[in-house]
Formats: sequence, structure tokens, C-alpha cells
Amino acid sequence: MAARSHLPPTSQKASTVPRRAFLSSASAIWDALTGGPGGRARARADSASIHRGMILFRQGDVSGSLAEFDRAIELDNRQKAYLWQRGLSLYYLNRFEEGAEQFRLDVAENPNDTEESIWCFLCEARVFGVDEARERLLEVGEDPRPVMREVYNMFKYGGDPEKLVASFANGRDVEVFYASLYSGLYYESMDDMDNAKLYIVAACQTSYGSRSEDYMASLAKVHCSCRNWSFT
Repeated sequence: MAARSHLPPTSQKASTVPRRAFLSSASAIWDALTGGPGGRARARADSASIHRGMILFRQGDVSGSLAEFDRAIELDNRQKAYLWQRGLSLYYLNRFEEGAEQFRLDVAENPNDTEESIWCFLCEARVFGVDEARERLLEVGEDPRPVMREVYNMFKYGGDPEKLVASFANGRDVEVFYASLYSGLYYESMDDMDNAKLYIVAACQTSYGSRSEDYMASLAKVHCSCRNWSFT
């Protein structure tokens, strides 16, 4: 994902980050080359809308972020298949069917995107229930990040989030963050809001969660804000 800092190259889903950055840039270049001044203006406006949407989401204005992402699609419909940020905004606006559609489009373009498969599950669990969401879980390639491989398996087969977090407790802080965040999201999909709060607040309180510019670190805080949970 273009806006996520995630893990270093040895354990990061390295193919995803540059792919999205490249495709966004390539789209803008193509417009500039083929559309003349109008194409360049549309490319700049498209990029600006996505940037504004991401800023608004980080600030907790989820509705405003979605409006900007939708504007980017209006300017260039090709962007829709890559706007994973839009899917996250849809989730927090309880527009789960649309969120699932967004994530399915994303995984169709990048079949190695573990996190979008999981977010599709999270949306579809709200629509169909956990059992059917698990049956519908999108298969993706093996994630190079050990923590995300374990997270994916937990969503795919069921598992114990407490054990997942414990298994990375002595790892790097970024791994503790991701294990905690997705454990909390797993509990939320099961309607266990007490444990969801416990783990997502814990994710916010890691040094990575509190200091990183990673979009997902911001998401953890937005999640707490949307649920009226204090994380300080």
C-alpha cells in the first residue's frame, strides 16, 4: 500500500508498496503525455484528491476522506481498483458491502495483498456473518512478513489472538503493533468488543503505533475515535 510504511524490505510486502506508488505515478504520467494540459490538470487534481482524502482520514474526518477518494475516481475511474484507502473509509462508515467490493477490486489487481483480503473479510463478516466471510476469504500469495502470514491464517482458519500477540511479544515493535491491531479487528468481527478495545488500544500505545507515520497507525487511532475509546 502506497501510504503505509510497514516493515523493512526483508519482511515487508515489498511488491505492494512500490506497485501502488508506481501505478499512481504512471497514471499521472500517461495523462500528462496523452491528455495535454487538460490531462495534466486532471492528473494533478486526482492526486490532490487522494492526498487530501488521506489527510482527512488521519484527522478523523472519515466522511470527508471518502468524498475526496470518490472525487479522485470521478476524475479518473482507473484509480478505483487501487484505492484501498477508500475501502477503509467505507468500513468506518458502516458501508460494508461497498467496502468489500473495493477490497475485492484491489485484490483482483494485486493477488498478493494480504491486508486487503483481511479487510474484505472484515466487511463481509458484517454482511454475511463470520462463517460465510471465512468461506469467501480471498486467497492471496504468501506474505513475506511473518506477522501478516500468521494474521492471515488466523482469519482463514480461526485461531487465538492472544497466542498470536504473545508469539510476537519479543519481536520488533512494528510486529507487536500489527499483531495487536489485527487481533483487535478479529475480535471485533466476532462482536467481542471488550477484547477488540483491549488489543486495538494496545496497538495505539506501542511506540510504533504512537509515533509512526504509517497509515495503519493512524487507522488504529481513527478506529478508537469511531468507537469512542480512549487510547492515551
